[in-house]
Amino acid sequence: MNAIYILWLRQIKRYIRSKARIVGSLGQPVLFLVALGFGFGPIYQKAGGGDYLQFLAPGIIAMGILFTAIFSGIEIIWDKQFGFLKETLVTPVPRLNIMIGRTLGGATVAVIQGIFVFFLSMIIGFRPSNFAMIPVAFVFMFLIAILFTALGTAIASKLEDMQGFQLIMNFLVMPLFFLSGALFPLDGLPNAMIIVAKMDPLAYGIDGLRGSLSGISQFGMINDFFILGIIAFFLLSVGGYLFSKIEL
Repeated sequence: MNAIYILWLRQIKRYIRSKARIVGSLGQPVLFLVALGFGFGPIYQKAGGGDYLQFLAPGIIAMGILFTAIFSGIEIIWDKQFGFLKETLVTPVPRLNIMIGRTLGGATVAVIQGIFVFFLSMIIGFRPSNFAMIPVAFVFMFLIAILFTALGTAIASKLEDMQGFQLIMNFLVMPLFFLSGALFPLDGLPNAMIIVAKMDPLAYGIDGLRGSLSGISQFGMINDFFILGIIAFFLLSVGGYLFSKIEL
């Protein structure tokens, strides 16, 4: 347990020390909120959809968590190349504990990122429909963060260079985001796209966030919670296994 706590704390300290990383990672969410929220807002309202920013903000919060969580896997490759990971793995600590500590740390950093985006969205004009549901939104933020941090760890455990990781992420992250319903409602889409969206785990995270923050839920928040939990547990198991097979 001490190893898990130490690695969890180490990930958070890395994030806090990198002020440029904190500021830079907020740029894209703010751009999406302002450009899309105000740019497409009038069109969305004329179509009878209501306030687009209320619909958009939960998706952008999830986007901030997604990118921060899944790219935390890059740190494993970085540590491999500079020998830091070897120093960690040779310690008399089970590799599963090391993986859990890193995953919890990366997920915590991603949740902090999501909270920053949440407060920025409120400054821009977003308002939760029920402030009592904000703790539920934080639960969904944490589930999204755990799921995609574990996915990033699993992928990074099998790669040796950052170029390969970035290539895979570009083919994985952007489809996950754009097919999740973060930017547009899934109602009325062709059946093929709805089926694809239902296979996207991020769709359930965004639906849970949107249900708790904006009162809009398509799949049902209980379904969102259990599906996210099951997928997160599965990816943690896969990530733990692949991480245990890393060769020094």
